[in-house]
Amino acid sequence: MTIAALDQGTTSTRALALQPDGTATVVKALEHRQVYPRPGWVEHDPEELIANLRACAEAVEDLEALGIDNQGESCLAWNAETKEAISPVIVWQDGRTAETIENLKRGGAEKETLDRAGLPLDSYFSAAKLAWIVQTLPEAQRLLSRGKLRLGTTDAFFLDRLTGRCVTDITTASRSSLMNLESGQWDPELCRLFGVPLEALPEIVATTGDFGAMTVAGKSVPVTASIVDQQAALYGHGCRHAGDGKITFGTGAFALMVTGAEILRAPDKGLLPTVAWQLAGERPVYALDGGVYSASAAVNWAKALGLFDSFDWLNALEGPPALQSGLAFVPALSGLACPHWDRQARGVWVGLSIDHGKAEMMKSILEGIACRAAEVIGAMNALMPAAGPLSVDGGMSANPYFTRFLAEVLERAVSVSTNAELTGTGTAQLAALAFGQTAEVQASGGRGTAVTVSQQTPRGGLLETFAEAVKISRAWRR
Repeated sequence: MTIAALDQGTTSTRALALQPDGTATVVKALEHRQVYPRPGWVEHDPEELIANLRACAEAVEDLEALGIDNQGESCLAWNAETKEAISPVIVWQDGRTAETIENLKRGGAEKETLDRAGLPLDSYFSAAKLAWIVQTLPEAQRLLSRGKLRLGTTDAFFLDRLTGRCVTDITTASRSSLMNLESGQWDPELCRLFGVPLEALPEIVATTGDFGAMTVAGKSVPVTASIVDQQAALYGHGCRHAGDGKITFGTGAFALMVTGAEILRAPDKGLLPTVAWQLAGERPVYALDGGVYSASAAVNWAKALGLFDSFDWLNALEGPPALQSGLAFVPALSGLACPHWDRQARGVWVGLSIDHGKAEMMKSILEGIACRAAEVIGAMNALMPAAGPLSVDGGMSANPYFTRFLAEVLERAVSVSTNAELTGTGTAQLAALAFGQTAEVQASGGRGTAVTVSQQTPRGGLLETFAEAVKISRAWRR
């Protein structure tokens, strides 16, 4: 019998089966469409996601229990009676609420969101998107007047549709700007501030427990874990103790560090306190979160421009850093997240000359992503000392040039995971734990190859040079 994870991410849905060593292997993967109806808008089709979740679950043989992880800040609205979506999924990358956010900032509302939710005002989070749905869609207003409107992140929609339980787990709720971080419940003042009707939101529950049952191949299969994807990856990395940290380099780069029972607040450093997980019957475990909006998204953008044709070529890059020659790239293609939180910042190359070719330009992109990650980790380390090597995963972690440069600017060993599916691993481990199969859950699914710091590599001043380029990135639109 098999414990599995359904990993519903930004670009694909994957079914993963838990192995005896605590890792998970992909059984089926399906990509879904990225919809860009207007500049700055990013949407997914909720029916396509539901169909892919069902198809992926059906691909797992002898399925006994499963967990589901979700995109985090992506959200939508649906009919409480029919369970049909009445809006597209508004993806975490979507910037349609930027003007609303700026108006709230001008009104001094950011102090409330920082004090109550632990989050700055940013269109990245779900609250303003949910308010946009209520204010903009006539069907949402009609259902609200009848008490039949459901609003939430994708996890609540998936569960309501697939198992009949309209709930959201505390890790996902902590990414909304609507949950009070101290109480772990929806905050009436935050709901009022954004204009989100509290009565339309799902119940907040622990990360593991009874999430209902999904019908798979005619069989009722219990869902025993639900969690936001980056927290699932944190668990899959084997991070359990205060100071343990990881970065996942996917579409964006997402850093998390466990802080244990303590909520650490550092708005001056741009770090976000969040919930790492909450096991059934236990108190929440907290973490610090720091994000980089564009990681592999910047690499794929460069590929689409024709700067390189093959990832084999990209993985073979070597030689001195482009930054050392004065060429810097700031990957602010969707603005800057932690520690700047500046949606108006824009991507820039600084120091281009006729001597720079495709190799130097691609090295500068890889270096820019690494420097942005180093900004985040540096802010975290100022609050809590790191415990051991930094664990990294995601597609970019396979690039030797990138991981070497990352270790150099961090001045810290980097552990590159040999497990490419740490999000699904963490989700499956949590589902197994809740199902009582603790023997299958190992301490870590993520320990891997160490990339150490070379004492011979000159690194002095590289982050300082990059910081100057960031200033230009932030000043350009102004």
